[in-house]
Amino acid sequence: MAGTVNFSASSGDCRSGNFNCEMSRMHVSIIIPVYNEVRTLPAIVHRVRAAALPPSCTREIIVVDDGSSDGTAQLIEEYVSAGILIGYQATSNRGKGSAIREGIRCATGDIILIQDGDLEYDPNDYIAMVTPIVRGEVDTVYGSRFLGTIAGMNWRNWLANKILTFTANALYAANITDEATAYKAFRTEVLRRVDLKCQRFEFCPEVTAKLSRLGYKIREVPIRYHARTPTQGKKVRTRDGFEAFWTLIKYRFVSRKNLTKTTF
Repeated sequence: MAGTVNFSASSGDCRSGNFNCEMSRMHVSIIIPVYNEVRTLPAIVHRVRAAALPPSCTREIIVVDDGSSDGTAQLIEEYVSAGILIGYQATSNRGKGSAIREGIRCATGDIILIQDGDLEYDPNDYIAMVTPIVRGEVDTVYGSRFLGTIAGMNWRNWLANKILTFTANALYAANITDEATAYKAFRTEVLRRVDLKCQRFEFCPEVTAKLSRLGYKIREVPIRYHARTPTQGKKVRTRDGFEAFWTLIKYRFVSRKNLTKTTF
């Protein structure tokens, strides 16, 4: 077993062990926010490392632990020590949105790709997600479950996804089929321009709203999706759907100048 590395976030540092973070022609930062995912993390790290990228791309894996209490943090320490990934540990459970924002801060890549820490999304879809950005065609790509294949999504989640997508299209003319997809990829300089405030699961509606308001077009590609249940660890709840809906409404009326950072 590899020795452990202290990757506590109390000092605000991103710990990378002996991971090589040198920039290449197209460097992809894969951000994985996790909370109590000790059972699925080994499998997802293996799949992320093995997933193909366009030939011109290299990768870094950034796992942000959102205050886990099940051994996830200790497992990440082992990966960090072995040079497999970059780790960031929050001192308390603040939410997925907060974890993603920390991952964005740590990223060194030209492209940022969001990967959930469970097994619902397939890293074999990375090439489809990243290629339009590598080619310079777009700055933002969403992986659409509704253009691809879906297994196991219950009707409540299906309906919530449809409502949120309809709302995003009605308010922002986003012209997308899957607003709430977790698979999102961005040119880093574009994503860092956005002044994100999200704490929990409102990252998706917030980034969709703000990028649309700023004039960025979203390209969708079909992906594969295999839903898990709450008993298997799914963390999205009904109140998160209402929060996402309110987030879409709220940012439609915020001044455009307040959507971006003054420095980034």
